[in-house]
Amino acid sequence: MVISIAMGGGGVAYGLFNLAVQLTAISVLVLDRTAFADFWRKSAMPLRILVACTLALPAIQLIPLPPAIWTSLPGRELAVGARAIAPLGWHPLSLDSGRTLVALLGLIAPLTMLVIGIQAHERALSMLGWVIVAMGLANFALGIPQVLSPNGAWLLYPENPMSGVLFGTFANRNSTGLFLVICLTLLVHLPAIGPMTHNRMTRTVGTIVLLLAVALTQSRSAIALCSLPLASIASRHRSFLWQQLSDIKARHAVIIGALALGFVALLAAAPGSRLEHSLDRFGNGNEAREYIWADALYSAQKYWPVGSGMGTFDEVFQADESLENLSAKTAGRAHNDYLEIAIEAGPFGIILIAAWLLLTGWAILRNKRSRQPWTAWSGGIIITVIACQSTVDYPLRNQAMLAMAAYALVVLFHRQRTDQKAAA
Repeated sequence: MVISIAMGGGGVAYGLFNLAVQLTAISVLVLDRTAFADFWRKSAMPLRILVACTLALPAIQLIPLPPAIWTSLPGRELAVGARAIAPLGWHPLSLDSGRTLVALLGLIAPLTMLVIGIQAHERALSMLGWVIVAMGLANFALGIPQVLSPNGAWLLYPENPMSGVLFGTFANRNSTGLFLVICLTLLVHLPAIGPMTHNRMTRTVGTIVLLLAVALTQSRSAIALCSLPLASIASRHRSFLWQQLSDIKARHAVIIGALALGFVALLAAAPGSRLEHSLDRFGNGNEAREYIWADALYSAQKYWPVGSGMGTFDEVFQADESLENLSAKTAGRAHNDYLEIAIEAGPFGIILIAAWLLLTGWAILRNKRSRQPWTAWSGGIIITVIACQSTVDYPLRNQAMLAMAAYALVVLFHRQRTDQKAAA
């Protein structure tokens, strides 16, 4: 997980960094070879089925097909014309097998997290959660010079420098903001594992720091998604918080929080401030995304129902982009992962997403009745914020966020599996 967060936030453009994450994951599996077999024998059947289907989707798209089949698939006219100068041979369903292979290899890290995490002790999962929170605070520390330095200094991925924006260890500020929201979720819900984590003041200060860090990413989606972990605190601890207002330490925490919010408000009111710019972006529309979505919808219909192949969006979309929407830059992504999956995998991808969401909801309901309900709160919120941001961005297109999604599934299904063993 540490390697994924430190080196896996750059996406497909940084193959060597992704390779380091994948080789680390493979090494972990080699050190615990029995965990892989145990996962397929002992984990929940619905989880195994969905994991197998997720792995099978890009793998099937790489199987070579005879010319009579692949040339008749929807949207293959350009591919047939480009290969007409030579005898048509066998080709896979995917229009770019290299990109689809990269998509398949990208599942190694989350699969490792699932396989190892399901077998781990519950205290180890809590400790890993606190490690993730520490990595979030480290991202904030790294982001301070990024925000204060001009011309993209201190950026690990300088492909898209933005003055005054916190990127941390990610190439996309939306992913940075989402990761920090996940860290905030874990900070407020993880069980204590030591004296520092028992301290309410530690959690209060950490919450304020993470909220400030999210604001400095200037990610509108991440700022809005902060409301979910904050609302969960009030929902889960409303009676406890009311009783604790008489405690001297709690009063101090409230005073510190109020002062911090006042300071943030002053920053927001300052003309030209970075935080003011973050809030002003809520008033801006999504014109560029809407143009991409309109053309992407056409692409989805063009390749329906088989899709163009996982990871191939950037290649196929450039052939379908409207002339009036062209700009100096390529879209790169659909900025809506559901729409992008529809292009790359057709109804099979959409059904797979729906199945994962349904399975997650089922696991959340089961975990709310367990001895450790923090798993339902934290795992459910993590999956929810990822699903929400996927409507306007592409959070699961880097190794770090794939590992985070796998961790959320681990805490949900690990507790369920432990409860089943205890009942037996």
